[in-house]
This record gives sequence, C-alpha cells and structure tokens, in this order.
Amino acid sequence: MTGLCASPVLAHSAQAETPSEAPSSTTRPITQPITQGVNHIALTVTDLDASVAFFVDGLGWRTAGGFPDYPSVFVTDGSVFVTLWRASDPANAISFDRKNNVGLHHLAFTVPDIETLDELHTKMADWPGVTIEFSPEPNGGGPTIHMILREPSGNRLEFAVPGGRSRAQAKK
Repeated sequence: MTGLCASPVLAHSAQAETPSEAPSSTTRPITQPITQGVNHIALTVTDLDASVAFFVDGLGWRTAGGFPDYPSVFVTDGSVFVTLWRASDPANAISFDRKNNVGLHHLAFTVPDIETLDELHTKMADWPGVTIEFSPEPNGGGPTIHMILREPSGNRLEFAVPGGRSRAQAKK
C-alpha cells in the first residue's frame, strides 16, 4: 500500500494483513486469549418496562440491579447478564437494520430442548410487542433447532437447541 496516512498507527494497521503483523509491543507476547467469556451484554431499548417484562415474565429471568438515573435495568438468567439501557429519546430512536448497520446482528441463547423451544414460541407468539421472524426450524441442515424473534424494543434474539433433533426424529 502506498497511500498516505496522517497517523503511523493507521498507516501500519492499514498495511497489516494478519494478526502476526500487528505492531510489536514491549509487553509479553499473547499466546492464549486474554478474555474469559462474556461479562455482560448491553442492549439499548425504547421501552424499558416492556423489555424488562419480556426477560423477567417471558423468559423467567430476574432483575439484578440497574441505574434509575441512566435509566437501565440489569437482568440475568443466572449465567448471562444483560443490561437494558433505555434510549435517551425513545420516540426518535433509530431501529436496527441487521443488513445495513454495524453492530449486534442478534443475540443467541441456548434452551435445553425442543419442547422448551416450542413452548417459548407459543408463548411469544402472543406476547405484546414481540415479532417472530421465524418459528423453530433446523439451522441450515441441522442438527441445531432455532428460532428468531424481536423483543418489544426490536432487538433480535435467537433461541437455539444445540444438536437438537428434528421433531420427526424425536418421535421415533
């Protein structure tokens, strides 16, 4: 690359093609991931009360704090924490477009079995403000069975049974 960059960092990173070509550092080399899983996920919502109700009443999660001044509520299933932050101007918030916006495409949660996934689908089909994008079906050729919906504020959520069997196989 022969283009001009005002910053030497930008010039170097524009030329780097692989992580091994990243700028050298005086710190110890990284030989293993430095992260240890997901600490929490934060989602901006337009209707904080409806989104909290979706997670707590719809999915059986519990609240675990929040900041009334920001306004936010933390919810958890005991393993994952999600921070629900209310948009500062909900009436003018811009809805996410998964095909054109950079950002979270969707958030996926594991459910224990196909029966639970089917029950969730039935429950969410009538849940206020929820839009089901597709009903439980094999992901690609399977064996995972999944569905995607939009919670009341429009965030895309996937629910999946890893290695789940199709209903036809389950009946055998």
